[in-house]
Amino acid sequence: MAINLGDSEQEAAWRAEVRQFIETEGKPLFAKRSEEGENALFGRLGAIKEWRERVAAKGWVAPSWPKKYGGAEMSVAEQFIMNEEFAEQGVPSNVGGFGVMMIGPTIIEHGTEEQKQEHLSKILRGEVMWCQGYSEPGAGSDLASLQTRAVRDGDDYVVNGQKIWTTGAQFADWMYMLVRTDPDAPKHRGITYLLVDMKTPGVTVRPLTTLAGTQTFNEVFFEDVRVPVRNRIGEENRGWYVGTTTLDFERSSIGSAVGVKKSLEGLIRQAKEGGEASFTRNPRVRLELVDRWVEAEVARMLSYRVVSMQLAGKIPNHEASMCKMYSSELQQRIANLSMHMYGMNGNVRNRASMGYMQAVSSTIAGGTSEIQKGIIATRGLGLPRG
Repeated sequence: MAINLGDSEQEAAWRAEVRQFIETEGKPLFAKRSEEGENALFGRLGAIKEWRERVAAKGWVAPSWPKKYGGAEMSVAEQFIMNEEFAEQGVPSNVGGFGVMMIGPTIIEHGTEEQKQEHLSKILRGEVMWCQGYSEPGAGSDLASLQTRAVRDGDDYVVNGQKIWTTGAQFADWMYMLVRTDPDAPKHRGITYLLVDMKTPGVTVRPLTTLAGTQTFNEVFFEDVRVPVRNRIGEENRGWYVGTTTLDFERSSIGSAVGVKKSLEGLIRQAKEGGEASFTRNPRVRLELVDRWVEAEVARMLSYRVVSMQLAGKIPNHEASMCKMYSSELQQRIANLSMHMYGMNGNVRNRASMGYMQAVSSTIAGGTSEIQKGIIATRGLGLPRG
């Protein structure tokens, strides 16, 4: 299938509109905040909040949602171009978080009218933050093995169990989660999809400290947590099928592909300026830079392949897995390259070492490389399941 590498006249006009918006509303905002010295972190957080408000004013927070629910109802091409330009210019693209990416589309597809009225507008206005309750200590890649139980008691479910690797749970107002409601059913059945208010008695959140010293992930415990039945999405015991819903068709990973290219550009600037260790003194590093640059172009082409399929009315499957796995593994190779450039200085706490430790999770989050390889092998190459 031919890969779409150029814009039509209409697409070029849209790209110009997005680029102009970033130039006038985004770049000055982040440039100003980055100059705030010791308050740079708080300045950036403030800039992100203000940027979200500006994106919301354009109606671009939920690009794939139908307009009747407050979305932009963008085409695949429009979403791709917007995400590509946001990534190229270094401004945040996913200003809506899990609310826009995951639970919002799920409520639109499977929720009741009351659930839509209660949650969708709050998601768009940024009034609530959501987290995802899927993985458990014994159910990560094999998610259907989850054991967190929910027992029906009148108009409530009583939930007991544990979730882990829950991004942003310490800040979240609500969680969308999968629980087991029929322990005797086959593992992909007997699962129900619930919405849980994180302030409910019995919910305990414990941040997990990563190798890099950050607290991005959490473990969440549920002890006799009562969740109203009205907070169930879809039918009881059919939650697995609800949980696989996604209405965000922009799955090309173009943001990741552009991101790794930007990381490389930063390393090259550092090398040219002398930086921590000039590549001119280390031929191996110079060759690594060339290899990584070629791989970054491959990552972009894989993204273009996915969006070209979508434009042709096809649904990417193993192709999207190829994008995810290739980009995440490339992030780790670039982190290794950064360490080589820093040499022994990489043993102290600096940008190279922090990036190296943060990259460890890239091949785990969002589906492990092993899972992606399985999808590519069985659905892409037609190989038998092992």
